[in-house]
Amino acid sequence: MSTPTGPRPGLAGIADRLLGPDATTGEQAVTYATAVLGTAGVVAIGLLHHQQWALWHYALVAVVGFDLIGGASANATDTARRLWHRPGREARHHLGFVLAHLHPFVLAALVPGYGWTAAATTYALIVLGALAVVTVPADLRRPTAFAAAALTVTVVTSLPGTAVALAWFGPVLVVKLLLAHLPADGRASR
Repeated sequence: MSTPTGPRPGLAGIADRLLGPDATTGEQAVTYATAVLGTAGVVAIGLLHHQQWALWHYALVAVVGFDLIGGASANATDTARRLWHRPGREARHHLGFVLAHLHPFVLAALVPGYGWTAAATTYALIVLGALAVVTVPADLRRPTAFAAAALTVTVVTSLPGTAVALAWFGPVLVVKLLLAHLPADGRASR
């Protein structure tokens, strides 16, 4: 496994921080296309379900969609896995990344149709799932991540008070954090 280089200066450095330094052209294309399509999709879903959101609500949902849907793709790349699981990265780094995703509370506070119960439950289950993943032996991390994801998605898609136009949010957050970010790729962890 090669050690990733550091981020470049300027605008290119932002891409390096989002996708990982040395991301291939293909990884960049898939990630940006996914982010753009996902953003358009979540806005279209809101419009199709006649959400009575202000323009800034749609803008916030679009930003969250771009981050989560694009981030699910970005975190799953070999480049990102080498970056996130490089030597010296510990459970506290991975948990910090998960804990920093306060998106459920932002939506609950600012966007009609996503309640505090859904936010707290989604966040708590993802954090508990992440704790499980980082504490089991390395050979059990991937199946534990999938178990935590399946259980979390089962619960968060069944919670009352979430608008149909935001039903994508919990499952996509689970994919980004529990499935794409936490388990190390076999090549990245060797």
